[in-house]
Amino acid sequence: MGRIVTLLRGVNVGGNRKLPMADLRAALEEGGLAEVATYIQSGNIVCAGTSAAKIEAAVEAILEKHAGAPIEAIARTAKQWAGYIDAFPMAAEAKDEPSRTFLLLAKAKPSAGAADALAERAQNGERIAVFADALAIHYPEGAGQSKLTPALLDRLVGTTTTQRNWNTVLKLKEMAG
Repeated sequence: MGRIVTLLRGVNVGGNRKLPMADLRAALEEGGLAEVATYIQSGNIVCAGTSAAKIEAAVEAILEKHAGAPIEAIARTAKQWAGYIDAFPMAAEAKDEPSRTFLLLAKAKPSAGAADALAERAQNGERIAVFADALAIHYPEGAGQSKLTPALLDRLVGTTTTQRNWNTVLKLKEMAG
């Protein structure tokens, strides 16, 4: 079995959809997942698995049962995760401002023109680039100041998205081995 990185959408953000990580780990283990580890409170999971799609579906099913409401997950294999790091088009920004440089993942392939549509709405020097099945975003003023809201990102990308800053991306790579 390999390692799978799974990101939850919108938990423990702004006091919404509270999900303590100890409860999350326990629920996932009770649901049959193995070698479950979490990182910080924003829904970052690394576990054992053979398929990102199977882990993604399992996590969503377990958490809907546990939380009583759907919680969307986006999963990638450790190999895919390492590939994002190797191909990241904003390496300089990631090195210089890792807390302001983000990897955005989508449940499905981003729609054609997603980067252009987002760039039209970018402000304060924000930059967006599509690569592989992901996006790189640099927020020079910080993501909290951006008008690129989760709802807007989803709409323009054409599917559910979630993003993590570069520090978290690197930590999850380390955890995934």
